[in-house]
Amino acid sequence: MKKIVLSISIILIAFTTSFAQVAENPEDVTPLKVGDKVPTVELTSLDNTQVTLQEIVKSKPTILLFYRGGWCPYCNKHLAAVGESKDEILALGYQIVGISPDAPAGLNNSVSKNNLNYELFSDADGTLIKEMGIAFKAPKKYSNMLLKHSGDKNADILPVPSLFVVGVDGKIIYEYVNADYKTRMSPEELIKKLKSFR
Repeated sequence: MKKIVLSISIILIAFTTSFAQVAENPEDVTPLKVGDKVPTVELTSLDNTQVTLQEIVKSKPTILLFYRGGWCPYCNKHLAAVGESKDEILALGYQIVGISPDAPAGLNNSVSKNNLNYELFSDADGTLIKEMGIAFKAPKKYSNMLLKHSGDKNADILPVPSLFVVGVDGKIIYEYVNADYKTRMSPEELIKKLKSFR
């Protein structure tokens, strides 16, 4: 009987937690904080290979760029701008990783369209976006488009565009989360911030 009660309790906690991770509006997200460890979640690479976020960040400090998708002009502009600063970011000892709810095919389009020279990963079902605390309920008018771009895995959530600096231990060193999807951290501001960690 104790095992049944314990099992039911665990299921209820997991069920409640999963719904608590999707905010009603972008302004209501509750992202992980500096010092928190990023979740161990599997992502999909451009070539459909599964890899955990922990595997990605353990090789060197990482800039995690969460963006809405390749369909978003503000995201494309930001991805390209960060790509233009890649050499300076790499010289400071960091790697750049972009993550979106796009399926791998959409990631390939983003790489081509923006001439990107860093890795992108798919979180098509939004698991990582939710666990990072940056997921919110997308407007209903986006449902069909989100389904199409996620490979039918997501119709109702978007990430607030965010930037996290993560150490090789998986802990968040810095975060920039802005509910206004038109406002992003510039590469110049990012580089200045990265230099301040030295």
